[in-house]
Amino acid sequence: MTSFRYQDEYTTPPARQITPTTIERFEHVFEVDPSLMTDNVAQQVFPNWDTKRIVAARWDHLAWIHTHFADSVISGEELLRSLDD
Repeated sequence: MTSFRYQDEYTTPPARQITPTTIERFEHVFEVDPSLMTDNVAQQVFPNWDTKRIVAARWDHLAWIHTHFADSVISGEELLRSLDD
C-alpha cells in the first residue's frame, strides 16, 4: 500500500518548455501550455497519480479502439511514405 501525501500529489513537477505551445512535466507526457488556455478553458487540478494512470492506459484504450472500429491499422511511417509517393 502506498501513502497519499497531498503536497506530493498536488504539486506538479516544474514544466519544461518543449515548443512555444508545448510543455513536459513528466517524461514523454506532452501538454499544451496551460497559460495558452486560460481565457477559454478552466484548468482543472488533479493529482499526479491520475496523470500517470491516464498515460499508462493510453495504449489499452488505443488497442480497444482498433479492435472495435478499425478495419486495418497502419503506422505513422507507412502513412508518411504513402504521402511521399
